[in-house]
Amino acid sequence: MSKISETSDRRNLREQVDSLLPTWQSWYPSLFDAAADLGLIRARVCAPSLLMLSNRHASVQSEALQAFKEQWCVEDEPSPASAIPHSVQRHIRNSTKHLQRSKRTNRR
Repeated sequence: MSKISETSDRRNLREQVDSLLPTWQSWYPSLFDAAADLGLIRARVCAPSLLMLSNRHASVQSEALQAFKEQWCVEDEPSPASAIPHSVQRHIRNSTKHLQRSKRTNRR
């Protein structure tokens, strides 16, 4: 990353807009309109299913996590292939016990 882009990344949006277009307030009704026209921010088009906040937040969170990993060279920890959630393990145990009991009952 170049020195110029590093310093611009650390400035807030208002500072970036002010440095590129000092008289932006006479041309634009809001900071966000000026920043969008200057290419500092952009809207993302998304599928209607992503309009649910929980879905949008999940994708934003995963993008942020990925960016963090790339920035700090973090590697994913290997996850065991046999990792089963506790609730599923409990269900399997209970089902197995129930089947064993029913087999014993049917034998009598």
